[in-house]
Amino acid sequence: MRLSELHTGEKAYIVKVNGGGAFRKRLLEMGFIRGQEVKSILNAPLKDPIKYQIMEYEVSLRRSEAVMIEISMVKSDVPEYEQSTQDTDESFVKTQPNQTIQKTAQQKDSKTITVALVGNPNSGKTSIFNIASGSHQHVGNYSGVTVDSKEGKLKHKGYNFRMVDLPGTYSLSAYTPEELFVRKHILEKRPDVIINVVSASSLERNMYITTELMELKAPMVIALNMYDELKGSGREFDHEALAQMIDIPIIPTIGKNGFGIPAMLDKIIEIHEAEDKDGNNNVQISYGRVLEKAIYRLKQQFTETDISHLNMPLRYVCIKLLENDKDIRESVSALHNHENIFARTEKERNYIENLLREDPESAFTNARYGFVAGGLRETLSEKTTSSETTRILDTIVTNKYIGFPLFFVFMWVMFEATFTLGAYPMEWIESLVQVIGNFIRANMGDGPLKDLLVDGVVGGVGGVIVFLPNIVILYAFISFMEDSGYMARAAFIMDKVMHKIGLHGKSFIPLIMGFGCNVPAILATRTIESRSSRMITMLINPLMSCSARLPIYILFVSAFFPKHASTALFSIYLFGILLAVIMSKLFRKTLFKEENTPFVMELPPYRMPTVKSTVTHMWDKSRQYLQKMGGIILIASIVIWFLGYFPRNAEKEVVFDEQIEQTSMLFSENKITEQRKDSIISGIEIMRTSAHQENSYIGQVGHFVEPVMRPLGFDWKISVSIITGMAAKEIVVSTLGVLYPGDAESQESLQTRIKNEKYSDGTPVFTTSVVIALMLFVLIYFPCIATIVAIKEESGSWKWGLFTIIYTTLLAWVIAFIAYQIGMLF
Repeated sequence: MRLSELHTGEKAYIVKVNGGGAFRKRLLEMGFIRGQEVKSILNAPLKDPIKYQIMEYEVSLRRSEAVMIEISMVKSDVPEYEQSTQDTDESFVKTQPNQTIQKTAQQKDSKTITVALVGNPNSGKTSIFNIASGSHQHVGNYSGVTVDSKEGKLKHKGYNFRMVDLPGTYSLSAYTPEELFVRKHILEKRPDVIINVVSASSLERNMYITTELMELKAPMVIALNMYDELKGSGREFDHEALAQMIDIPIIPTIGKNGFGIPAMLDKIIEIHEAEDKDGNNNVQISYGRVLEKAIYRLKQQFTETDISHLNMPLRYVCIKLLENDKDIRESVSALHNHENIFARTEKERNYIENLLREDPESAFTNARYGFVAGGLRETLSEKTTSSETTRILDTIVTNKYIGFPLFFVFMWVMFEATFTLGAYPMEWIESLVQVIGNFIRANMGDGPLKDLLVDGVVGGVGGVIVFLPNIVILYAFISFMEDSGYMARAAFIMDKVMHKIGLHGKSFIPLIMGFGCNVPAILATRTIESRSSRMITMLINPLMSCSARLPIYILFVSAFFPKHASTALFSIYLFGILLAVIMSKLFRKTLFKEENTPFVMELPPYRMPTVKSTVTHMWDKSRQYLQKMGGIILIASIVIWFLGYFPRNAEKEVVFDEQIEQTSMLFSENKITEQRKDSIISGIEIMRTSAHQENSYIGQVGHFVEPVMRPLGFDWKISVSIITGMAAKEIVVSTLGVLYPGDAESQESLQTRIKNEKYSDGTPVFTTSVVIALMLFVLIYFPCIATIVAIKEESGSWKWGLFTIIYTTLLAWVIAFIAYQIGMLF
């Protein structure tokens, strides 16, 4: 019987995992081992993938993957593995403490401790890292939040701690970039102490990586994180007894509030100080008679071989060779007798397969889980209840009838709140900007400096900073989706849809992250195993409207579609999604061949996001936005003002001054009213500004590109704002603020100014057709420089960064042209 045949609510036992390669290894490491109980929980709305429960956590598999797993409804039908019959005490064998990873002399600093945090995704590593180091790295309730190492520093009891948060990984194999990155960091950077963060709510699965860290013989402390969830479940766990069994201290912690972290730091100091004495982590896992015999015989091949440069215990090297670890094989291939070693390795692998009737990878995985199960059997009480909250919420958010509508409703509510709630603080900031501008006008003499401050700095930066509340609200919703666990469910229900357009279910999370910022979203594609799916996700990610585009949308939506603002905002985002779907299909058929990549993703339990986590996320994004205001946007505004202010034409200035003087004389002679005088002078000033901009440096650039953009309905000013937006999309707004300064007396908002802007013949510059075409162009064209650099780094070539620039800009022109021409028909 196959796992795919298991009906919802039914339980069975794993017999065998078929297939091969990285996918099979990943399934084994995630707990799909012989004899393990598995339960089918529910199907996604489109009947694929399926959610299963195994080892007290939940994971999703497609039917095409589940069919590879053989199961039995009766446990007695599952063949026994020899390790399961072994007495638990025999698994815990003391070894000599001199087999640890050696440290260089330069690393010996008695008052500086380098610590690496290692653990599964969703174990709370980053929460502990943030609390301990005072950092503000983003945390999320789904796998792949940490895609690179993050470093923080702290002081504790006279010691300087250097903490490194490593990417979440299920093992230390060399099958994924994260696994290899973590292992290389441990072996090459040689941290003084490793903090192995394990989730207390899923100990058996989380402690698999603990067994691999034990094999490395590195000084270690286990952080039993989310300890409150374990206590709340009513289960009893004698962590002190388990710590004694494995010779590794276990410290209960709660990452979200800092409980246990001081005790953990104290224990690290204790281990560091005792490191040259007895140390810790001196228990050797016994893998059973057959595997131990193979390890012993392979070790004999290294008798006269120096492997100190590998910086790994010999036993660990032998185990990894037997597991056919390609990275370790490559390291061993540099040894003078590597041919003899590899020949013996193949003999021992055949020996294991003949006696155990399974490949060595499965045998070692089963043995490690057997070791963990043996320790937990004596220290952890049975689970009596399951999480009703997760079960109830999943029946709603993954329901086949309301799952998809609920997702789109949530997205619409996000945009409604972004626009509606953000309107009030937006007005307050706008008023403050006007007050600052008026203060400068009233207290400074006329001249270039005054014009720079009023029109360049206040007009440019002020035009963008008013949208800060909208950005904060958008990130609050994204943070809620990530921290609550809903993001993983959204990927679960979307997998079949993503599969149909040639993408992986895991692609959905980076795409949603793109609504915040395309750069971290592109970095998050590292979690996608398939290179083709990863590349396509990177190339279409710029079509997800990042928060930098939001000020542009809100500027035009509030000015031209005030009664249907949230719907208009939702529509522009939805159009980007639909366009990404089309481009994904096109790229899959033309640039990247079809790859049927398995979908295996952990579904974490629902958790209520903490106020601190949400506020921290919002504050970080606000700080980044404000830094942008004081950096690239301020510089761009000044440059744009400079290009628009110079060169000065004294002769034309005299002509306009004479016209103003003549108007004043007519008023003094009582030939016109004061109201008429003010109206005429205002018109002359507008003509002066327009004529000056036409002949300025920025005007010359605008007129040069205008023929290309005119078919889209864009004049030279709009064309210039699009060009400046290549550096950062917010600069489009600051450019419009500089190029449409308005009347100093009227104090009109930028929305009002662009709505009232007219050509010399009286026709409006911004019609509905022009606005729609412009928003679509901004949605699609040239990603910001940071996004291009991220694509280059993740793809490994500038070719794909350049390709993204070209295809998005050409596509933007075509889409905007079609939209404008259709709009002109009505």
